[in-house]
Amino acid sequence: MAKIEAKQAVVNEIKEKLDKAVSLVLVDARGLTVAEDTDLRKQLREAGVDYKVYKNTMINFAIKGTQFEGVSQYLEGPTAVVIAYEEATKGAAIVKKVSETAKNLEFKAGVVEGIVYDAEGIKAIADIPSREVLISKLLGSFKSPISSFARVIQAIADKDNEAAAE
Repeated sequence: MAKIEAKQAVVNEIKEKLDKAVSLVLVDARGLTVAEDTDLRKQLREAGVDYKVYKNTMINFAIKGTQFEGVSQYLEGPTAVVIAYEEATKGAAIVKKVSETAKNLEFKAGVVEGIVYDAEGIKAIADIPSREVLISKLLGSFKSPISSFARVIQAIADKDNEAAAE
């Protein structure tokens, strides 16, 4: 009976994390060196993203009836789970960055905002800039037309001032 209770505790742990999650990424981390794995875990922890290896059967029980249920078809072989809570692309972006040097780190699949993506799709998600970068780009695009408008208004005001002085 203790074995079943231990397994249920793991399933409940995963469920609790998924209840707060905005995205889930499944990765195959076989063959990572200790240094590569430590670096990956450190970067994810600093970003507020969870990373843990679970048994596929435990993940399967935990995702039943959730928005993450679609990834069950990708649960084969060793699976590490990356769970992001605030920014949906954060976990995938960190995994992709680390995978550029750690060649054995591979995407399996993921779910972002209820949509299931395969390995290629989640790589594309990882390329989406962070929320802060997107906001700064948006504000930068607003700044240029507003500056141009301000210069035109200033030129009209200067011209009116010159005409009034004459």
